[in-house]
Amino acid sequence: MPTADAVVIGAGVIGASVAYHLAARGLRTVVVERAPGPGMGSTACATGGFRAQFTTEVNVRLSLLSRAKLLAFREETGVDPGYRPCGYLFIATSPDQMELLRAAVDVQRRAGLREVAEVCPEEIARIHPAVKLDRVTGGTFCPTDGFTKPTEILRGYLEAARRLGVEFVYGADARCVVTDGRIAGVRTDRTTIATACVVNAAGPWAGKVARQAGVAIPVHPVRRQVAVTHPFGGLPEHMPMTIFVEDGFHLRVRDGRVLLLWPADLPSDDPFDTTFDERWLDGVMVRARTRLLCLAEAEIDLERCWAGLYEMSPDRHVILGQAPGLAGLYLVNGSSGHGVMHAPALGQLVAEVVTDGEATSLDIRPLRATRFAEGDLNPESGVL
Repeated sequence: MPTADAVVIGAGVIGASVAYHLAARGLRTVVVERAPGPGMGSTACATGGFRAQFTTEVNVRLSLLSRAKLLAFREETGVDPGYRPCGYLFIATSPDQMELLRAAVDVQRRAGLREVAEVCPEEIARIHPAVKLDRVTGGTFCPTDGFTKPTEILRGYLEAARRLGVEFVYGADARCVVTDGRIAGVRTDRTTIATACVVNAAGPWAGKVARQAGVAIPVHPVRRQVAVTHPFGGLPEHMPMTIFVEDGFHLRVRDGRVLLLWPADLPSDDPFDTTFDERWLDGVMVRARTRLLCLAEAEIDLERCWAGLYEMSPDRHVILGQAPGLAGLYLVNGSSGHGVMHAPALGQLVAEVVTDGEATSLDIRPLRATRFAEGDLNPESGVL
């Protein structure tokens, strides 16, 4: 029977980061992935946004740790992660929304984000001239937020992990083997790997993986869609990610096309459905064309539009650390749309918990799995 110091379930960007960081600490690590290759779930569907503008200190600190690691990423892995500090611009259209943004800035500055600032409509016009200002009250802008290349971050961690001897097994469903209340291995349809340490990095499927081990975690998939225009020159590639607090509509330019996003509910009988629902397009286009008049000339390239899955937790924060009631199972689940941007930090933190018994780079107590049963959830905002 093959053995490993650790088995990671899931070869998306978080699983790859975890595997690399475990191997860097000397653990013989195997990654088991249900898909035929790496990054074929949520990672492949990510739009590449990166921000530190959150409403809780723990999320801000996760972003700051990830940003530091992105700045050192090429030296560490040999791959350029594509980090470009084009900024994130949050726009308020009412006094209540503006107060929400001001409160968030206070949190962000307490957590160490110094670059964020409140901006007035005139400053918004300078930062993003295409935004229609007739209803705009103000906003916030952080110039060190911006964009990354998710598949390059994935590639960097995969290549660095392989150099450290990590083995990747694809096309294999993994089930935890539990003996006497602790992890004893991982079973696939091909083999059983003996190990005392399993990391659940299964993305939207994390709840299923945990349940098979007898652990309940409140993580479920939610479909999110991206509308993609035909090549469009009306907005610059370097424009900031622009988010309207009112309803979460946001947009960016990538590779000469505009990506339009709006977090509307998309009911389906299959919670893992990633079929693109064209009925959503009317709502997103109305929002786009009334807020940026130049987009009246943009046309949607339906063949390039896509849908993917967020792995949601009840408070929209990742569940991180030892699984309650099962020794040897570690959780890094429920990032709620922030998985790629936080992957560098999450991999490091998981490796610290596994090898040191606790995270040393960051206080992760607000992210513990038991917070839901304890009624100690993180305050969350549907936009921030």
